[in-house]
Amino acid sequence: VFPESSLRVTGIDFLKSQNTRQHHTDGYNIKNLVVRRGQPFQVQVSLNRELRAADKLSLRFGIGENPLKNKGSLMSLKPEQEDFNGWKISVVKKNGKECLLSVTSSPNAPVGKYNLNVKTGTNIYKPENGVVYLLFNPWCEEDVVYMDNEAQRKEYVLNDTGYIYVGSAYSIYDRPWNFGQFEEFILDACMYLLDKSKLSLRDRRDPACVSRAMSALVNANDDSGVLLGNWSGNYVAGTAPMDWIGSVTILQKYYKTKKPVRYGQCWVFAGVLNTVMRCLGVPCRCVSTFNAAHDTEENLRVDVYLNERGEKLNSLSFDSVWNFHVWNDAWMKRTDLPDGFDGWQAIDSTPQEQSQGIFRCGPCPLKAVREGDVYLPYDGKFVYAEVNADQVYWIVKKVNGKDKYFKVSTETRDIGQNISTKAVGQNRREDITLQYKYPEGSKEERKSMERAYSFIRPSGMMPRSGYAMTGQAQSLDNKPMVLSEPVTKTGLHIEITNTEALHPGNPLEMAITVKTSTPGSWTIDVAGSCQLQYYTGKVQANLGTIKETIKLEGKSEMQIPLKIAPDAYMKTLSSVEDEVLILVTAIAEVKETNDKLTKETSMRFEYPPISVQMPETAKLNNDFTCAFIFKNKLNVTLENCKLLVEGLGLFKMTTFDQGDIMPGRIMKSEIICTPVRVGEKKIVAKLISNQIKGISTEKAITIIE
Repeated sequence: VFPESSLRVTGIDFLKSQNTRQHHTDGYNIKNLVVRRGQPFQVQVSLNRELRAADKLSLRFGIGENPLKNKGSLMSLKPEQEDFNGWKISVVKKNGKECLLSVTSSPNAPVGKYNLNVKTGTNIYKPENGVVYLLFNPWCEEDVVYMDNEAQRKEYVLNDTGYIYVGSAYSIYDRPWNFGQFEEFILDACMYLLDKSKLSLRDRRDPACVSRAMSALVNANDDSGVLLGNWSGNYVAGTAPMDWIGSVTILQKYYKTKKPVRYGQCWVFAGVLNTVMRCLGVPCRCVSTFNAAHDTEENLRVDVYLNERGEKLNSLSFDSVWNFHVWNDAWMKRTDLPDGFDGWQAIDSTPQEQSQGIFRCGPCPLKAVREGDVYLPYDGKFVYAEVNADQVYWIVKKVNGKDKYFKVSTETRDIGQNISTKAVGQNRREDITLQYKYPEGSKEERKSMERAYSFIRPSGMMPRSGYAMTGQAQSLDNKPMVLSEPVTKTGLHIEITNTEALHPGNPLEMAITVKTSTPGSWTIDVAGSCQLQYYTGKVQANLGTIKETIKLEGKSEMQIPLKIAPDAYMKTLSSVEDEVLILVTAIAEVKETNDKLTKETSMRFEYPPISVQMPETAKLNNDFTCAFIFKNKLNVTLENCKLLVEGLGLFKMTTFDQGDIMPGRIMKSEIICTPVRVGEKKIVAKLISNQIKGISTEKAITIIE
């Protein structure tokens, strides 16, 4: 009698289209099977003969260089043995030589690339494309990234486009951004980052460890990660941060060269980190905070120095208040913390401060920030200060040839305003400030603040610039618990507004309104200044100042105009590579009572729009034309115009050189689009020139079968 022919596998079908649909991974542009953990997927195994009861068959999933069973890096799944390390396998049906198997990975399996082979007796079959990608699973209740709302999962995991909010608290605008987590090579780039992070297998199970590692790897500091930060204004050796419109080009370039891509600023870091987290299956959103404090000394205080003309001085402070700062929130249960800190966690990949010796930040629970539990890991003190620090204004005066510092006022409400993210399922801004802090002035806010202060111990009220110690500080109150606006004897109040649209090439027309509200005659010295500044708070140019003494009676107000001619700022505007904001600062001093008050407002320039013309729907694989039209309605020529366009699933990032666009001229560019995926797709366009960096727009089209 011949011995039984030994059982051999002749082929494997990964049933890709069925599995990826069920796992919400059908978007990934990759040959391999991509599945989420804790959820069954099926594979069809073809054998050289029927499967019998005595046959030994095992599916083996190995992760890492040298997978071993006892290390938990090799899962050997046998149908008769229910469970292996939380992984399960079962025979769904046998049909002649075909055998349909169902595999469920553990809901806390390490995330990454698994090599699959099938062992039958002593034979081992290695399929081609046998690498299976395993991701986090927000659809699985047992996974710590589980999110129970389908609309939120669609937005925070599956949406590959969105907005990042920038500008200033006075004028917020949305910058469209393509996350593109499903594009070619993006998943592989994320897997490369996971390997590069050297996280242990155990840490790869935990989104808190993974998100912390990714916040370090998205910046190039310490570990030659994805993006090199640059705020110098000189970007000739790379791409200016303003010139990106999405993460795809950046991550593809990084994956190809394995070298840091030049250059990023905060919204670019946040855009890329958002792509990486969504790609790995962790729900994630970009979060913009306006007037974000960068408090280097963790004393919940940022000092701002003004000269007597009311102009802000750059050189004196290591701290800064950024007009906006963008980071990310990632969604997860924190199994490493006491109860009550699950949900959104702040992570930040912009290299500002080191955390445990490396430039990274988070994950920090939003609930810990709100409750003042700033000792909880990770980086609670830094995030708390970003949204809660006080701003202290000092005037620097020369007294007998020496600089002396006079404290003018403390602003307790300005920092951490209008915390914003894109709304779920809608193209609008959602304000999430109340997820980060209690309402200003509420009982809960005071309690949370006292709690935070008990861990942070702020220093006294000395000015603390590098060489400020020569001047005598005018006040040493060590109780920074000022929650209300400083109430003055005169009810002094300042408002700053623009009275005309702020178009480049036109005069900048602003007004400082000074109000008093208590009976009496008041003589008020008002100093006001206008400067151009970067979003990081760094002053780029002084444009002009005014000084007036006004008289107000009782409850009254007076408006003081501040007008800057185009010649005063156009040269600066054309020479910088970044978008700059208009900063107006005012100081008012009441002679009779010595009340002092400062106020500053940042405004952005306003630009004519780009319009996009294309059909509302198009058919899969059928070309259509998309036109971009821009009319220069400004009084200045826009030099060296470049139009950047990208449409995920439609066409790759493309740049049109448009040369100079004279006032009144119309620019028109067309691109032929070939849709390769169905559903709603977005086209993003951005126009940059010497004078203007920030005109962008987007438009959606529905692609049907």
